Amino acid sequence: MTHGNSRPSGFEQFANRLVGSLVKLGTGPRSMRSLSVRGRSSGKWYSTPVNVLDLDGTRYLLAPRGTTQWVRNLRAAGSGELRRGRFVETFKAVELPDEVKPVIIQAYLKRWHGQVKKFFPGMDASTPLDKLLARAGDYPVFELS
Repeated sequence: MTHGNSRPSGFEQFANRLVGSLVKLGTGPRSMRSLSVRGRSSGKWYSTPVNVLDLDGTRYLLAPRGTTQWVRNLRAAGSGELRRGRFVETFKAVELPDEVKPVIIQAYLKRWHGQVKKFFPGMDASTPLDKLLARAGDYPVFELS
């Protein structure tokens, strides 16, 4: 099940390019990185800005727009790079099952609800975990190592 329009509007594409450029220069929000993943068909590198959630010493990527191209590419590749300025980190990613997502989604909403609320209709950090579990399949989550 999808949860709405997962494709960014023209303005959102512009904003993503702008923020992505700032992050590549090493500025912008501290939690933000430029995610680079190889395309599953082309093998070319694609980049997009993402918020990396650090929760109890483990880092996660959550896709608020649902199953986007970067999600499909990361599923296929199993690894990627996170960049901020000159710092480049290679990582491996494991997609998590729905049962473990509610606590991660709740922490994500607590941190970035203002940025992503339109992708989480009727949800915020106070939403009960059982309701988050019911929607967990809409939001891919990856554990990074």
